Parts: sequence; C-alpha cells; structure tokens
Amino acid sequence: MNKKQLIEQIKIKRSFLCIGLDVDLEKIPSHLLELEDPIFEFNKQIIDATHDLTVAYKPNTAFYEAYGIKGWKSLEKTIAYIHKNYPTIFTIADAKRGDIGNTSTRYAKAFFDDMQFDSVTVAPYMGSDSVEPFLAFAEKFTILLALTSNKGGLDFQVIKDEKGITLYERVLQESKTWKNSEQLMYVVGATRPAYFKKIRNIVPDSFLLVPGVGAQGGSLQEVCKYGLNDEIGLLINSSRGIIYASSDKDFAKKAREKSKELQKEMASILLENEF
Repeated sequence: MNKKQLIEQIKIKRSFLCIGLDVDLEKIPSHLLELEDPIFEFNKQIIDATHDLTVAYKPNTAFYEAYGIKGWKSLEKTIAYIHKNYPTIFTIADAKRGDIGNTSTRYAKAFFDDMQFDSVTVAPYMGSDSVEPFLAFAEKFTILLALTSNKGGLDFQVIKDEKGITLYERVLQESKTWKNSEQLMYVVGATRPAYFKKIRNIVPDSFLLVPGVGAQGGSLQEVCKYGLNDEIGLLINSSRGIIYASSDKDFAKKAREKSKELQKEMASILLENEF
C-alpha cells in the first residue's frame, strides 16, 4: 500500500485508527485457550469485528515472540488473514529493529518480503546505515522512533546539544537526508502533545504513528490540533483500550464498540478540518 492509497482509505472509512494487536494469553477470554491457536482466533475475531472502522493493524512482535515458534506462526497467520480478506488494510510490524547494515537488511527482508508487512518500526540510534536497508524496499514504510510516549522516553530524547537542538529534533532533521527518506513515518507519543507543533515544522508532510491515546491517557483532540497536516498525516494507535474491552465471549463486540467510539470522533475531526 502506498501513501496515496492509505490516505484514500482514511477518507473512505472516515477513520485514521490503528489497532494494536498485542495479544497476551493471560488477558484474552479463557474459552479461547481451549483452541489449537488461541492467539490467531483472538486476532481473527477482533479483525472481523473492526476492519471497517480501522485503516491499520499493528501487532507488537514481542507479544508473539514470547511464545516461541507457535507465537510466530500465529503472527504469520494473522497477517496472511488480513492480506487475504481485507487487502486495503495497512499493516505495521511493531518490531523496533535497528542494527548494522547487513543485519538490518535481514530484518527488513523478514518483515517486508517473507511476512509482507507494509511497514516496520525501527530505532534510529545506530544512524543512517542501520535504517537505509529498510528504506531500500520499494513501497514499504519505515516508521522511525522519534518521541515516544513512555515515561523514560524523556531520559534521552529531549536532551539538548550546544545549539539547543533536542535529540529527537536531530533525529527528525537527519533522517530527512537519508536515501528514500520519503518512505519514512515517525512514532510520536500522544502523551507529548506540546511537541507536535515543533515536529510538524520539521516533518510537515510525513505520517505520524501516535500511540498513547486511551489507556496511556493521550488526548485525540490535542494530537489532531497540532498533528494533522494537509494530507491528514496521522495514524492513531489504540491497543489495550480496544482489544481488552471485555474478557468474556462478547470481546469482539465490545472491541467494535470501542473502535466505533474512536472512529466517530475521528470522523467529526475530519469534517471539522474539511477532509
């Protein structure tokens, strides 16, 4: 999926929602544990119940790797199911990879070629040669960690150099010089709304993946006030607030209800901004 197609889906669905598929076997409804592949069945029912309200799904790979080869197979089945049944959905591997060039190339091949994800999250700490191997894959997106929503994100990301430029600003500025940088998106936490205006001054045209709305306390209205651009440019992620809305057999129905609440709010925001 290219950028134009993603924007088109946002306008069709009146939604820029991304649902995080972070599956914990200790939290899913107990009746699913009797099945051969409870992780996939949980995901399948969530996807079937919400696909018309969201434009993206984002599995955090740690929640699958934690269960070894069985978890990895569940992830493969989940992505294959999305591609087969809902091919206009944008898929994000929340893997937070980043290593020296040849290793990054293998990571990129794993997620882009083998599993057919549309995008993958990448840590920028090791610099351009750890990110450009991901950017070498045509019509795939690399989502760079810029300003994260966790408390510890402020330990390093807002440190200023002698010119008063923060580390996250330096990451944004430098990344624009990298080869195929037009394929970059950025992670910016919803709990940092005060920073969005400055971020938009640096990367006015890029999509921002925004976690932290819902369970982490981020405000959708505040994010949109400063984060929307001329092409919308936002993917708002919600994970726990949607997929664990219920621990009973009605979990998919409740997930849809929570998704619908966010979608309606997003539709209103799009209308207010004349999209």
